Amino acid sequence: MKSLNRSFPYIFALLFCILSWGQQPIDSTSYYYNAVVYTKDFEKIIHAFDYFERESARHLRKGNTLSATYDLEILALGKYKMGFRNESEAHAIEAYKLLDHIDNDSLTLDSKKRLSNHLGMIYRSNKDYDNALLFYSKALKLNQQPEHKISIANNIANIYTDQHKYKKAVAQLYGLYDKILALENSNIKATAIDNLGYNQAKLNIPDGKKNMETALEIRLANNDLIGLFTGYQHWADYYLDRNEKNKALEYANKANRLAKKIDNPDYKLEALALLIKSEGNSRLQQYQKLNDSINRTRQSEQNNYAAVKYNVEKERRNTNAARLEKEKQKRQKLLYLGIGAFILCCAVFLYFILKSRHKKEKIIQVHNTENRISKKVHDEVANDLYHLMAKIQGDITVKEELLDDLEKVYNKTRDISKENNAIELQENFSEQLSDLLLSYQNEKVNIATRNISKVEWNDISEIKKTILYRVLQELMTNMRKHSDASIVVIAFQQNKKNITIEYTDNGKGCELKNKNGLQNTESRIHAIKGTIIFESQIDKGFKAKIIV
Repeated sequence: MKSLNRSFPYIFALLFCILSWGQQPIDSTSYYYNAVVYTKDFEKIIHAFDYFERESARHLRKGNTLSATYDLEILALGKYKMGFRNESEAHAIEAYKLLDHIDNDSLTLDSKKRLSNHLGMIYRSNKDYDNALLFYSKALKLNQQPEHKISIANNIANIYTDQHKYKKAVAQLYGLYDKILALENSNIKATAIDNLGYNQAKLNIPDGKKNMETALEIRLANNDLIGLFTGYQHWADYYLDRNEKNKALEYANKANRLAKKIDNPDYKLEALALLIKSEGNSRLQQYQKLNDSINRTRQSEQNNYAAVKYNVEKERRNTNAARLEKEKQKRQKLLYLGIGAFILCCAVFLYFILKSRHKKEKIIQVHNTENRISKKVHDEVANDLYHLMAKIQGDITVKEELLDDLEKVYNKTRDISKENNAIELQENFSEQLSDLLLSYQNEKVNIATRNISKVEWNDISEIKKTILYRVLQELMTNMRKHSDASIVVIAFQQNKKNITIEYTDNGKGCELKNKNGLQNTESRIHAIKGTIIFESQIDKGFKAKIIV
């Protein structure tokens, strides 16, 4: 005869709930809690179930997850009492899943202890021993108090007893025997000693009967009706194993009388089953065995196996968590690559800025050098030449050719100074540039400019204006020295931000393989990221196109 041995699991779950809810305020919650735990009024219990279901939903909406798990715990306990095991299991599993999303503190751990024990109790009653052991083992790990650890160890031993694994049951309890004897809670002590003795008796260990007698004495002294019912079941089974049917029937009748006193249909049904077995009616026993088998099959079909769902969902959550972690690492990698690319772009950008600034500074430095040389040539060389010419002009002994040579040197010196003198960029640049170009006009050369005033010179940087001024100056100087041109046309055109300057003369042209002095103009234009194109043939004039 396998006893369900209900006494401790139910008391243990009830004790936990009382401890967790003992500090609740005296209001509707306390009223309905008492209705679930203590009363047998079906209508009140149904109203209590409805109340806690609504409270659970309300607490979840407000984000109070822990309170929602307490509501579900009460529902699970109450529905187990009423025999609604599947619903009790569903509420307990739902509460357990909610706790997975809460940081582990003392309240969360207490709730997990109660729920683990409750689910172990449910799965044992459903004969789902694997899940029962799973959740009882969780409860055993979470509990540190000796009293609680012994109680849960006793529950695990009961599962081994149900499976006829009596050696495992004895091993589970015997190692705790000294601690069991030291317990102050006599009900828990009696339950553990009785279970140890029952399993020892199954193995014909002499101490088994002695332990069962000790447990029975404690329960009689405490008037523990539920504990006595389990004890009488064990004694009836003990004598049946030894073929002492009269003794077995004696304890079966005691269990039957207790079941009527307890007034619970489950206990009454177990007592009747024990009487049938003790009386030895084979047909009734076959009927009971077949009926139990059918009920177990139906129970198995109806059971929604919420624990399996929980484990599957947990595995899915772990998989999702791993995937999210992988995506997170991928995003971090992309972020780091982005930061690296940004730093690289900034470095390249900074490089070009510094390069441009260096080029600008170099251009400015060149112009400053040119201005300084121009001033020095004008102030020192040209002036000295002029004074020398004035001094010897009155001397009749000086040959005319010498004066002509000195004048040529002076004119060259003046031209060098003029070509490199400072440019007043703040004034009207259009007029200043026009004056420069027209200054090369004489009786032999006609200079024509087009659209020079239509260019928005104020939008052009000072460096670009300086470069264009010097380049055009060099082209005009080169024309005067080498081309023998009679007509020079310089056309200006502005397209958005770009300026195009086309230079054309009708001089004798040149071979462009050796550009000679034109290289300086190229260097100047390239310095401001512009382009200059030369086009010339012998006796067909000279062209230059500048784009900046």
